[in-house]
Amino acid sequence: MPEPGGLSVVSSTVPVMPANAAPHAPQAVQGTLDDLGTPLADVTFVVVDLETTGGSARDSAITEIGAVKVRGGVELGEFGTLVDPGAPIPPFITALTGITQQMVYAAPKFAEVLPAFLEFARGCVLVAHNAPFDVGFLKAACAAQDRPWPGFPVVDTVSLARRVLSRDEVPNCKLGTLARHFRAATTPNHRALDDARATVEVLHGLLERIGSFGVTSLEELRGFARAPTPEQRGKRHLADDVPSAPGVYLFEDARGEVLYVGKSGDLRSRVRSYFTGAETRWRAREMVGLAERVRPIVCATALEAEVRELRLIAAHKPRYNRRSKHPERAVWLKLTDEPFPRLSIVRERRADGAAYLGPLGSRRQAEEAQAALHEAVPLRQCTQRLTLSLVARGKARTCALGDLGRCGAPCTGGEDAGAYAVHAAAARTVMAGDVRPVVAAATARIGRLAAELRYEEAAAQRDRLAAFVRAAARAQRLTALAGCAQLVAARPAPGGGWEVSVVRHGRLAAAGTVPRGAAPRPYVDALIATAETVLPELGGGPDGIPAGAESGGAGAEEMECVLRWLDGPGTFLVELDGVWTCPVHGAEGARERLERAYERAHAPVEPSAPVSHRPLR
Repeated sequence: MPEPGGLSVVSSTVPVMPANAAPHAPQAVQGTLDDLGTPLADVTFVVVDLETTGGSARDSAITEIGAVKVRGGVELGEFGTLVDPGAPIPPFITALTGITQQMVYAAPKFAEVLPAFLEFARGCVLVAHNAPFDVGFLKAACAAQDRPWPGFPVVDTVSLARRVLSRDEVPNCKLGTLARHFRAATTPNHRALDDARATVEVLHGLLERIGSFGVTSLEELRGFARAPTPEQRGKRHLADDVPSAPGVYLFEDARGEVLYVGKSGDLRSRVRSYFTGAETRWRAREMVGLAERVRPIVCATALEAEVRELRLIAAHKPRYNRRSKHPERAVWLKLTDEPFPRLSIVRERRADGAAYLGPLGSRRQAEEAQAALHEAVPLRQCTQRLTLSLVARGKARTCALGDLGRCGAPCTGGEDAGAYAVHAAAARTVMAGDVRPVVAAATARIGRLAAELRYEEAAAQRDRLAAFVRAAARAQRLTALAGCAQLVAARPAPGGGWEVSVVRHGRLAAAGTVPRGAAPRPYVDALIATAETVLPELGGGPDGIPAGAESGGAGAEEMECVLRWLDGPGTFLVELDGVWTCPVHGAEGARERLERAYERAHAPVEPSAPVSHRPLR
């Protein structure tokens, strides 16, 4: 049977003792204190925690920093301050941390805070809970100021906890969980200094546990978290038969259940890394302990490997895969098919005559896109099924939106079905491709809010517009690709020659390579002849909307992989059966303008700039 998600594809030297050398007994050499490393009791730790406006140092900023300096179990000092991020704080961050825009209005910029923190931590070992996150922001801040990163030794309490605590002791390694486990006096509350104090107590608890493993120096401590587990060392033989080629690998347990699916440009090298200290992820180490075999699948191109990985994850739903494990959880924004249509967020798209926008990655994105569309088109926002007879009898429920002018109030007879149909037609036009009404309405509202100095509300409106435009652009690109019966493209291969892909209704139907110096046409013809058959109703649903991998067609993630490959440098079309275009007034152009505006809004502000809080226009 073919694999789920399958595609058609055309020494070391040992020193030798000289023969005339006389054997001699090894001489005992007394070690020095330097050989023992730096005792942990003499190490000065600076435990640091950051609060930020988001999860990425590229497009987020620091709002608070807290740090505690300790040595030998004794606190030596604390460092803490709020920070002006130079951009609006998202509402959900305010709800999580309690840090509002007003709290940071008079706070210093991080450019002023960073030198003081670096001096506070000079010569110390940095400790953080999930250290890559905090250290990543600190390194980005140094780079933004053209400061060299001091190269602090770093200890991550998450990695240490995963090495010494079992699942029977703690269900997870979150800071709150570990603080309760070690009976910390400070409860983490998503404020930087309190979280740093809690992390200090967690660090001390972990150091006590690590002492039983014979770890007594800083050097041993830093190597302890990276050391492979006995399970990892005992499973190294599983990589023996894995080839050095691009493709997909599947970890399976003794019953043949797929535990994890991954891809790599070099299968052997990647699989071997799971059995060394380079693999520090706790879930991956646990998975290796359960694995009994590794099944490699060699692929012709990197795109084929990426698509195979998505299909195999969707087919097997491995317990240790998080990405794309449940592609069916995508949501859609639907304009219902009834006398007085309304916008609804649904889990699946049906052939019911309604208009759809999506798929969207989360319900939150769908809600923001829905709010942006409501801003432009006065559709009713109530959830009742409003029929003509219900309105005629005066039995429909009413709401306050009609009084506020946000709805024509068809429930009370304020608008008849004919007048309301104009709004529904406008919404369908927007969802089909013309996003100008939404962009115009949102821009006008942002301008009014900015003029009234209501910057947080203006930022929220901007984010709603961004969610809608990105969702619409994604849907239009996917729909255009799904409408092509066949698309054949080629791009230069890394080692010479060409990579060739055959795409039918958005689904990767075949992938192969043309050797360097060979005539490409015979290879392309052979690939097309052996490509998978994809029917229109499988590759694209009504109105060209992608149907999804569960019906045998192309899922949204697969189509996005194909689009990224097509957008890559050097890629050109070989054949095209269909029309591959996006709407003239579609969302792609608006998305590009919006992304440039985001870049300007998050660009570093010169010290002479008089205003630091500006809405995006």
